[in-house]
Amino acid sequence: MKKQLFVLAMSITACLALPAHAVDADAAQALAKKSNCMKCHSVSAKKEGPSFKDVAAKYKGQADAEAKLVTHLTTAPTIKVGGAEEKHTNVKSSDPAEIKNLVQWILAQ
Repeated sequence: MKKQLFVLAMSITACLALPAHAVDADAAQALAKKSNCMKCHSVSAKKEGPSFKDVAAKYKGQADAEAKLVTHLTTAPTIKVGGAEEKHTNVKSSDPAEIKNLVQWILAQ
């Protein structure tokens, strides 16, 4: 499992080094829905998790924002939800381009 995560992280890192591309908002939203992100997040309203607008504001101007979000979405970190701790769900894709598109869409909010 660690080797798979390492390979995925390296693939994503390589993908992040590519020139910026236009964000495919429809594909990003579809992946967010498929991954159940919308259960706890929305574009503009706080739910159990922060809105994507709040996430974008938190990372605004940070050179490593994409890398941090990719790591968050692909490694199931422990998060606090209503005072309890639980594992964040991984995004349901192993395609670095799809994950990068989702991250860029979130950061564009």
